[in-house]
Amino acid sequence: MTMVARAQAHYIRISAQKARLVVPLLQGKRVAYALQVLPSINKKIAPYFMRLIQSAVNNARNKGFVDSADLFIARLIVNEGPALKRHRAASFGRAMSIRKRTSHIAVELDAYTVKGK
Repeated sequence: MTMVARAQAHYIRISAQKARLVVPLLQGKRVAYALQVLPSINKKIAPYFMRLIQSAVNNARNKGFVDSADLFIARLIVNEGPALKRHRAASFGRAMSIRKRTSHIAVELDAYTVKGK
C-alpha cells in the first residue's frame, strides 16, 4: 500500500488521550464518510480532524491525484506534544502545578485500487 497524501497538525491544545477517542470512528473509512460524520461528533477535536483531512485531500489533488472518491484514511496518528506547565493557587498558600497538554496529529490518505482484468 502506498501513501497518496499526508497532512500534519502540531501543538493542538487538547490532550492526546481525548483526541484518540475519535480515531476508531475514522480510521479505514472513506474520506467522504469521515467529512460527513465529523460535524455530528460532539468532541472538541472534531473540527481539527475535519481541517486536517481536508488539507490531506487538497495535498492529494496537488500531487495529481484527482479522484477524491477513491480516497480513504489509511493512518490516523495522535501523539503527545509538549505540555504547558502552569500553576494554580491551592489551600494554605500552596501552588499546585497544572499540565495543559498538547497533541500532534498526522493523517495519511490512500486510494482504493481495484485489481481486475
